[in-house]
Amino acid sequence: MIQQIDAPLREDVRLLGNLLGETLKEYAGQDLFNQIEQIRALAKGARDGQASAEAQLEQLFLSLEDHEILPLTRAFSQFLNFSNIAEQYHVVRSRRQSEFKENSPSPNVLEHLFERFHCQNISADTLYRQLCDLNIELVLTAHPTEISRRTLIQKYDGINHCLAELDQQKLTPKQRKQILTDLKQLICSTWQTDEIRQHRPTPVDEAKWGFTTIEQSLWNTVPAFIRELDELTETSCKKKLPLDIAPIRFASWMGGDRDGNPNVTHQITQEVLWLSRWKAADLYLRDIEDLRWELSIQACTPELKQALGYEHPEPYREYLRSTRERLKITRQWLASKLQGQHSDVDRSQIIRHKDELLQPLLLCYRSLSECNLPEIANGKLLDFIYRVNCFGIELLKLDIRQESGRHRQAISAITEYLGLGNFDTWTEQARQNFLLQELQNKRPLLPRHLNESAGSLIEHPDVQEVFATMRTLAEQPRECLGAYIISMAEYPSDVLAVLLLQKEAGIQHHLRVVPLFETLKDLDGASATMNQLFNMPWYKQHIQGRHEVMIGYSDSAKDAGFMSANWAQYRAQEELTAIAGKHGVRLTLFHGRGGSISRGGAPTQQALFSQPPGSISGAIRVTEQGEMIRFKFGLQEIALQNLEIYTAATLEATLLPPPVPKAQWRDLMHQMTDLSVQVYRQTVRENPHFVDYLRTVTPELELQMLPLGSRPAKRKVSGGIESLRAIPWVFAWTQIRLMLPAWLGTGAAINQVIDQGQKALLDEMLREWPYFQTLIDMLEMVLSKADQHVALYYESHLTDDADLRELGSELRLRLHDAVQTLLAMKGESRLLSSNDVLDQAMKVRQTYLLPLHLLQAELMKRRRAYLAEAQVENTPVDHALMVSIAGIAAGLRNTG
Repeated sequence: MIQQIDAPLREDVRLLGNLLGETLKEYAGQDLFNQIEQIRALAKGARDGQASAEAQLEQLFLSLEDHEILPLTRAFSQFLNFSNIAEQYHVVRSRRQSEFKENSPSPNVLEHLFERFHCQNISADTLYRQLCDLNIELVLTAHPTEISRRTLIQKYDGINHCLAELDQQKLTPKQRKQILTDLKQLICSTWQTDEIRQHRPTPVDEAKWGFTTIEQSLWNTVPAFIRELDELTETSCKKKLPLDIAPIRFASWMGGDRDGNPNVTHQITQEVLWLSRWKAADLYLRDIEDLRWELSIQACTPELKQALGYEHPEPYREYLRSTRERLKITRQWLASKLQGQHSDVDRSQIIRHKDELLQPLLLCYRSLSECNLPEIANGKLLDFIYRVNCFGIELLKLDIRQESGRHRQAISAITEYLGLGNFDTWTEQARQNFLLQELQNKRPLLPRHLNESAGSLIEHPDVQEVFATMRTLAEQPRECLGAYIISMAEYPSDVLAVLLLQKEAGIQHHLRVVPLFETLKDLDGASATMNQLFNMPWYKQHIQGRHEVMIGYSDSAKDAGFMSANWAQYRAQEELTAIAGKHGVRLTLFHGRGGSISRGGAPTQQALFSQPPGSISGAIRVTEQGEMIRFKFGLQEIALQNLEIYTAATLEATLLPPPVPKAQWRDLMHQMTDLSVQVYRQTVRENPHFVDYLRTVTPELELQMLPLGSRPAKRKVSGGIESLRAIPWVFAWTQIRLMLPAWLGTGAAINQVIDQGQKALLDEMLREWPYFQTLIDMLEMVLSKADQHVALYYESHLTDDADLRELGSELRLRLHDAVQTLLAMKGESRLLSSNDVLDQAMKVRQTYLLPLHLLQAELMKRRRAYLAEAQVENTPVDHALMVSIAGIAAGLRNTG
């Protein structure tokens, strides 16, 4: 969470807290300020074990009027947000300080890794080839876990900037006073701004949020990162990286992920694609204006003179004038498209391919280099080239995701129209035969007029939407599109069906089709499915030796529990890597990770190095979801650090892979996960009171009030655990600090093998196997954030049902046992004994978190009483309840 708890961090936290206190006195009154100070003192006492302090807190909150609760929840939420800001900036400060200190270890993990490569006799040529071959793609997704409004995020960034300015050594007293004034204004503005969105964001809003991350941070970070990597490469390999290098690229699901989200239609996808290109053109236009201002150079090569076609005293400026005009025309045309207006621009001037932008820049680069002006060539011009290589004309490549059943439904509509029967009822072999036959057939499957209109005989709106989406994709420049992800993929026909639908729509360059295996059953069957596909001669020829497969973390963990899902994901990657190798296919694994450990969250380097050996061969795709996008890429310095970490982790896993697990380790993992999934499912699926407990004791139902994302909270309107999306499932347990999805079943499994006398083998796995080390480290982190006492408070406050209380008692006992088992396995007396930083950070936060938990339980109780009294949609405590949810999420630094 933070690198070092030291004086500067404490000073920043105190400064922000004091300024918030001044703001509260001024705008909310002295009485509220005094009440907050009283609550904070009681919470500190409760944290230190004073039972009477918590009882006083409870009585205080019970006595509050409804309208008195909102300012309290807001105040404590903002304290936690400001702590996050201070901690985030402290990472930047620590990095900068280490660069100033002589003989201090470099903050860049790549430098240490390159030294290790040298010590491990990895040759310079091998390292250089691997650097040139890197293919890391980070996929920004809009899963509904980003609590903070974009308006507030911008204010938080301003606060961060003020902290950075205050760190400068040579500030005059007047400058310092002005910065403090600016800081006070930002904190005041934050207090006066509603934390909760008024409306649920649309998919287009989500996409714009992703573009903001690019514009405000990554646009400058990417060229800085590649320059840094180039310097390291030149030092270690004695060669510079090629000009077309783009080791890390970015893609997006925002506006393309239609799985379970009826708000993402083909019109929305088209709008987001145009908007993305417009934003790219706008950013490039700013860059080219800046570049032309700099390039007032006279000396140029005959090649540039010939390309210009006439003499000019400032050839570079003049030569780039046409590129600038083309960018303007492109931006104007896209703006007209977005506004639904006709544009009379010269269509031939619209930039549709990256090379149309890149070639003029490269020509200028060659000319400046040959004219012995490398300082100018390697300035803004080189940054521009690096950006074009990374962001293309599209800014973010858009992935499309849809559930396999929708494609079967669409193919079934076609076969029924053609009088061939219902495709969905056929055997898998019959489906494959039909699809392969039609994929190789040169005639269209449907009459063109029917395909274009979706046809009066194919009336189902879901089917029409699938056809319309495919036609929309057919109209896009190839570079704008990424992968087509099939969620809930199970059979080879699921992949072939999407290829046939693409063919029918006239998509000239098929989007690569990526099956997403996410349930335990599908993960176990993934390699068999891919083996069948690779054995099809037509398919093998079609993929041209490359394939991508996505591994799902969220649904598999909800299906089987953390440990069992984690092991199934590991085995699936092993088996897929082996199958791809057998068929001579270069496999890229796409990891659908989230922020919480139940959804694959872990420190990046640790997470990637713990994957099976050989599964990361210089190429990887990873989702960055919700609030993690802001935490990792919101500030330039932190974004730079994360790009370094991703690159280092991929290189290390490729060139110094982890050991192949021993047979005894695998056997023990099988034994533990068999018991783990059994315990998990007995509780989650078979206990008749479990769903009722979830919906009574946690704010699972109340979470649906929060306008977090464009996607509905449930896949279906009705249903139990199976219909609940994995993100709110995790979010609900996190709010009451039970953290159930991350540990249920895991503690029992580890305890059993210890009782069987196999602790020595566990110790060996912990020492020698990075996969198991990561699994246990993540378990310890999440258990440190769990709090049985807080969970009990929710339960005692919200239900008198004896069955629910009995289940709650059982769950808390299991949590206690999981903690004790982990401590016994590690031979430690307390959690996080080897991570004082996180331990101290959580203790500091507890002072602000405890009041929010107690307030939230009271607010849930009051809201439910209002709903029981009258059939109303909104209650007087809704706003305060939503703020409490946001505050707890901020305090724990992860949600779903």
